[in-house]
Amino acid sequence: MNVFRRGMASVASLKQAGKVVCIGRNYADHITELNSARPKQPFFFLKPTSSILLPGAGPVIRPKGVDLHYEVELALILGKQVKDLAADDEKGAFDAIENYALSIDMTARNIQNEAKKKGLPWSIAKGFDTFLPISNLIAKSAIPNPHSVDIYLTVNDKVQQADSTELMLFQIPRILSDISKVMTLEKGDIILTGTPKGVGPVVPGDVMRAGIKVNGKELEESKIEVGVEESTGAYEYAET
Repeated sequence: MNVFRRGMASVASLKQAGKVVCIGRNYADHITELNSARPKQPFFFLKPTSSILLPGAGPVIRPKGVDLHYEVELALILGKQVKDLAADDEKGAFDAIENYALSIDMTARNIQNEAKKKGLPWSIAKGFDTFLPISNLIAKSAIPNPHSVDIYLTVNDKVQQADSTELMLFQIPRILSDISKVMTLEKGDIILTGTPKGVGPVVPGDVMRAGIKVNGKELEESKIEVGVEESTGAYEYAET
């Protein structure tokens, strides 16, 4: 049975995505806060689909020895294959999107910082189980202009991130174009469009809440509420 039914896919089908592609450094103030270089073109990496944490599926798990950070992001859920999309093909880009969602790109910041210094991949820093909390699916009609919505994240009810997607350095058509020139995007793939400033740490016992506001009104289906717990698993951070 095809998990992507006609019309809106079920949120459970997100676990069947072929891949999750994440845009890095797409908000100027976030680049500054992490002392990163501003990219000349969209820069992206992959998260495993096993990191997806569906609504109500439990807490984010902090691996032992990890400095765990949150990064709230608007997500695109694709409804068709995209390959070699032209950067100026806005219609093609938006026609390829089936739904939106909100997501939190959890990051092991100490592991990522070490990887940056040593020229290593980010897969460990981004790829632990539960490292991608995601909201329920949001109909395209609820977000008429994805370049003009407000996304926010709170920790223990204190606002940490709150910015408009109009601040994206590279907008959605350019993002899909650049990715699709490297790898074919398939129906069901998930694209994270970058995080604004305000990223920071969470520890066990903290509760993150996040959402999207369109014209000042919060979308109920965008809401994420997820706690953080310490891992009881075998992994423990050690320098590479």
